[in-house]
Amino acid sequence: MLDTALIFDAALLPAMLIAMLAGILSFLSPCVLPVVPPYLAYMGGVSVSEMEETSAARKRVFVSAVFFVLGLSTIFLLLGLAFSTMGRMLLQAQDWFIVVSGAMIMILGAHFIGVYRIGFLDRELRVDAGDKGGSAFGAYLLGLAFAFGWTPCLGPILGAILSLAASEADVGRGTVLLAVYAFGLGIPFLLVAAFFPRLKGVMGYMKRRMERIEKISGLLLWTVGLMMMTGQFAAFSFWLLERFPALALIG
Repeated sequence: MLDTALIFDAALLPAMLIAMLAGILSFLSPCVLPVVPPYLAYMGGVSVSEMEETSAARKRVFVSAVFFVLGLSTIFLLLGLAFSTMGRMLLQAQDWFIVVSGAMIMILGAHFIGVYRIGFLDRELRVDAGDKGGSAFGAYLLGLAFAFGWTPCLGPILGAILSLAASEADVGRGTVLLAVYAFGLGIPFLLVAAFFPRLKGVMGYMKRRMERIEKISGLLLWTVGLMMMTGQFAAFSFWLLERFPALALIG
């Protein structure tokens, strides 16, 4: 007979997978992907052409990108801490809270699919961090500014992950979800910084398919919301344990 404590731990795995995919889809969103090369070049104090042509420039950009990712991760971890704390405060009404959160995520998913458009979610608030290019500390500040400034644009996907964090009603588990989301968003920045010439074509391919990426994002959100409303996350966790018994060793 399966230990319920192990199932509780394994129940976090589907949410972590979704958080990872959400971070990657956030990177591929129309308000992030097109600005990645100039952003990285600015942080490293080089031009886009230098970043493409010289390994020394890419090394400098990569170091700056690491601090940039640390900056945006700081904000997302704080958001995870805040929302999971809120979920813990609402623990007595957690069942209703999860249903409401699921419904909100489905609404956000429909926005991405194109059923309707929520105007303010298509806007972005860019925060001016000043002339901070070319230094590690400046890149960290830009990461903080990026997380704050692009939150409205990332709202549908980020809102879904924050709802998942709040539904966990556990500070540690909720923070883990936002850490995984930050990982999914941040790692592509590092990959582009390190391998920009090789990934330039891939990024161009993705830009030409923005509409399809948005619809995939919306379908993911809609499915997550439906699973939350119907309690299928728990069922999915049981399925994972039955299919992959080694997962029971987690925790």
